[in-house]
Amino acid sequence: MNPKTKINHQIRAKELRVLTDTGENYGVLSLSEALAKAQELGLDLIEISPNAEPPVAKIMDYGKFQYQQSKKLKEAKSRAHVTETKSLQVKIGTSEHDLELKAKNASKWLKEGHRVKINLFLVGRSKYTEMDFKKERLGRVLTLISEEYKISGEPVKSPKGLTIILERAAKK
Repeated sequence: MNPKTKINHQIRAKELRVLTDTGENYGVLSLSEALAKAQELGLDLIEISPNAEPPVAKIMDYGKFQYQQSKKLKEAKSRAHVTETKSLQVKIGTSEHDLELKAKNASKWLKEGHRVKINLFLVGRSKYTEMDFKKERLGRVLTLISEEYKISGEPVKSPKGLTIILERAAKK
């Protein structure tokens, strides 16, 4: 909830556009008239849009207002999707079957909307092989991934070998 929400006598605007929680519109009232109307109904005057011209206020129960705000916040959080970067490690000598399993995982993660970081792990002499050979080995995994993806940049040399990051392709 917004900690700056002003209620009743905290409101400083001279005139307010006043609404009720049932949707009834009282029009533009002076602050004192709006406060009197709220008191008459046994409810609070809550400033909803302080930046509007004139500011908009609602006559309703403050507790109910807080509840609605927290509910909206929870709903927004539940809709937000957190993207993780999942990692796969592949060695030059990894067998075809293992590559298929790793590609299956990568496809699943891409489908869920995560990014996938594929590390081609190089040991010993393989660190000094041709770059084309390393790219070809990375390409073996990429051809097995069933989900549509885009490569976010060229393969990058990392301390342990070669790294490439995949993201889900934009939907058409």
